[in-house]
Amino acid sequence: MADKDPVRVGILFSETGVTSTIGLSQLQGALLGIEEINEAGGIDGRELVAVRYDPQSQPARYAELAERLIVQDGVNVIFGCYMSSSRKAVIPVIEKWNKLLFYPTLYEGFEYSGNVIYTGAAPNQNSVQLAEFMTANFGARVYLIGSDYIYPYESNRIMGELVLQRPGSEKLAERYVALDATEKDYAAVIADIRDKRPDFIFSTVVGESTAALYLAYAEAGFDPKTMPIASLTTSEAEISQMARGVAAGHYTSAPYFQSIQSDANRRCLKRLQEHFGDGSVPNLCWESSYFQMHIFANALRQSGDEGIARLLPHILGSEFDAPQGRVKIDPTNHHTCLYPRIGRVNVDGQFTIVRQATRSVYPDPYLVTHSLGDWTAKLDTLPV
Repeated sequence: MADKDPVRVGILFSETGVTSTIGLSQLQGALLGIEEINEAGGIDGRELVAVRYDPQSQPARYAELAERLIVQDGVNVIFGCYMSSSRKAVIPVIEKWNKLLFYPTLYEGFEYSGNVIYTGAAPNQNSVQLAEFMTANFGARVYLIGSDYIYPYESNRIMGELVLQRPGSEKLAERYVALDATEKDYAAVIADIRDKRPDFIFSTVVGESTAALYLAYAEAGFDPKTMPIASLTTSEAEISQMARGVAAGHYTSAPYFQSIQSDANRRCLKRLQEHFGDGSVPNLCWESSYFQMHIFANALRQSGDEGIARLLPHILGSEFDAPQGRVKIDPTNHHTCLYPRIGRVNVDGQFTIVRQATRSVYPDPYLVTHSLGDWTAKLDTLPV
């Protein structure tokens, strides 16, 4: 290959379908990273070029397009996937051809592939902190609701186990709805919540049905001051699909919120606005999609080769000053050291950060050492 040939990378984020709001934000994160890299001279003068397809929020389509990117388009590295079902569909393809997937989404943990770099939060970087915060501030009687696929099943299992460590705890119910659930699909759930009166509701609903859940809650007249929804998956993107104030008072645990007051975040948001305008809704998945592109580019400059055997040693252990803070790829498990935070939604659809880590938390995807009361669950309280 000539020294100045472009470097082609695969991009697989859903621009249509039930998870397209998050998918589009992830796409913008990846494209912003590529723009910045190219504006700074590319990879030693080689332009970074995105070969991109729309998997339409369908796991089977993700697998089909991953194969196309590798076999027909000749890419060695793919950036993509939102739902765990899509990641699990792509991993056998990536492993078969010995290529690399960068996965920028929080997930349920309990997985390792030598062909995947996981840049979203593992359960010890969001679930543990959320369980600690909610049970300490609201109580330990929880009602679990999620979308009907693997990530919510596993996340609800983990949250249930964490909450049940508390005295007086109780798992009141565990309910699942279709990915395309509408407000009427929540009627029975809302009636059950009214009857059981949990201390808090834990939501692992994803995609466009998230707005329907929060609207059903609001129209039922429930009060987030006494019975809030706590989530790992309700970000600025989902809130942007709701009427003003509908999500106010509810909580999300994530390493990144738009409202982080750091120079790196402000610079990055300004560049995003310049490139994509008002159609952008930055969120935790956008941020990890953005910084992982820079981690790849830095590693490629060092290795000079995008083959996995030459590239991986320069990715593992590498660091980058991301909008959330300085992140690091852990060399032993391919996950990322991140900064857990708890945010409360305000009336403007942004998050007021009420707790945050002062140092990054090592990823422990198998939750080997974590329980409530561990130092990694303790976040600093911020004035609000």
